[in-house]
Amino acid sequence: MRHIDELHLEHPFMGARMLRDQLNRQGFVVGRKHVSTLMKRMGGEALDTTYIAMAKGFAYLTTVVGWASRKVLASKVAITLESCHAVDVLQEAFTHHRRPEIVTIDQGSQFTADEFVQTVKNNGCKVSMDGRGAWRDNVIVERLWKSVKYERVYLYAYDSVTEARQSILEYMDWSNKSRPHSSLGRKTPEEAYVEMLPMIEMAV
Repeated sequence: MRHIDELHLEHPFMGARMLRDQLNRQGFVVGRKHVSTLMKRMGGEALDTTYIAMAKGFAYLTTVVGWASRKVLASKVAITLESCHAVDVLQEAFTHHRRPEIVTIDQGSQFTADEFVQTVKNNGCKVSMDGRGAWRDNVIVERLWKSVKYERVYLYAYDSVTEARQSILEYMDWSNKSRPHSSLGRKTPEEAYVEMLPMIEMAV
């Protein structure tokens, strides 16, 4: 799963067949069906709730991002893909930030669950769902995952979910406040978010 994760970050267009071929070239004896099964176990084909490798086992990171500002509005590290975790993250974002007109989601089961969709609607927001496997539709979140993995997760062998949670949330806070983006005119996400209020859209 670690190797699948790394390949996906570098080549998000790859499906199970292409990933199988790349893994075979790296010396892994694995078939397309097993790759597909592992991808689903890691959080779905698009991996918008992303897999977090630990020293033993793994966890999942779900994040709400301001579409225009790239600010991380809320995050949660959990050991399952249940919809309740996605709802928790969304509620945290709604509690501490202004409600958007649109919440963009992928087709992961945790986001299409009635509990999650109803939470979006109950807060007066519309749901926009990307196409299955259409990684370009949620490219801002995919770029965030790549940064989190290479700049934090892959540098540590987390011994526990608690350790992973603390480390990743610290990284998110640093990224919000201290990392300028060229696409934001060299502003940090926090600075861009303040300037762009009221926020019109967020992505999960």
